[in-house]
Amino acid sequence: MEFGYARVSSEGQSLTAQVAELKAAGCHEIYQEKISGAKSHRKQLTRLIARLGQGDVLVVTRLDRLARSTRDLLNLLGTIADKGTGFRSLRDAWANTETPHGRLMLTVLGGLAEFERELIRSRTGEGRARARARGVVMGRKPKLTYHQRQEAIARRNAGETLTEIGRSYNVSHSTISRL
Repeated sequence: MEFGYARVSSEGQSLTAQVAELKAAGCHEIYQEKISGAKSHRKQLTRLIARLGQGDVLVVTRLDRLARSTRDLLNLLGTIADKGTGFRSLRDAWANTETPHGRLMLTVLGGLAEFERELIRSRTGEGRARARARGVVMGRKPKLTYHQRQEAIARRNAGETLTEIGRSYNVSHSTISRL
């Protein structure tokens, strides 16, 4: 069974035209919504993916109606493939998991996306290491200065409660207990 997904995000686009195109392509059910593709949670898309089963096909008019980025597209296609469902884009003939050529193209895209993620991870790690070598301290700034920490420890040793000490420095008792 073929299911269609139509999405518009601006007034210049038409759900009616997309629905007509999907019906002409043989889609039995069409899920549609008006929401930005940048939103990660799209209710109708979530409902459609939950509805898909083995042997079904998800059809869109164009790839950008389904996903905004290559990574998002590949994640969605992975979810769809895990259900044993096919995918087809009407205007992007190469994006068709029902053909060997389409599967090859999507596999190549997936490999490139994975390579890109690895490059980003590597560059980020190198940048952090260089920053640490320069003496940059990562993470949040401490709520208490060195002097305040020493004073709080002394007060705790003197028998004052964590809550009282925390209130005086405007921090939670957990912050004081970690000292």
